[in-house]
Amino acid sequence: MKGFSGKVLFLDRNDINTDEIIPAKYLTEITKEALKPYLLEDLSFAGFNVKEDTMDKAVLVTRANFGCGSSREHAPWALEVNGINVVIAESFARIFRQNMYNCGMLAIELPQDKIEYLFENYAGKDTSITIDLDKDTIIVTSSDKSEEINFKVGEFDKTLVKEEGWVGYADKNY
Repeated sequence: MKGFSGKVLFLDRNDINTDEIIPAKYLTEITKEALKPYLLEDLSFAGFNVKEDTMDKAVLVTRANFGCGSSREHAPWALEVNGINVVIAESFARIFRQNMYNCGMLAIELPQDKIEYLFENYAGKDTSITIDLDKDTIIVTSSDKSEEINFKVGEFDKTLVKEEGWVGYADKNY
């Protein structure tokens, strides 16, 4: 199973689309590794520096409707190849969310007030998150506090994550 813990990248914006996650001009690449340098290349908003802000991050926390736009597996792949296996948001575009699970990654939805709480209390700090998939908890830690937040993921999606995606699930069950 992939790792589901590490430093947090906070992206304080709604509607981050798949073209911003990985620009369409790179969809001709034939390996995940080839996507690596282009993660979030076209994402632009005040205070965000793609090279500095994404370095050594393993968890992404953002706002609503993450992964909207064109349906493509390349968007989760670009996150995965950069070591980001967890995205926590208020909501996801349906196809993007399922592509995350199909790739053995976690797309965790939290209510707006909990997302707001995370931004207010942890953004701008050296923050780490650890996911306990069996206990459905997010352990958030910064220099001055640590706490647990509960979440829910469907049992089949949890199984896909544990089997490292559809391919692993199919190998084990078919």
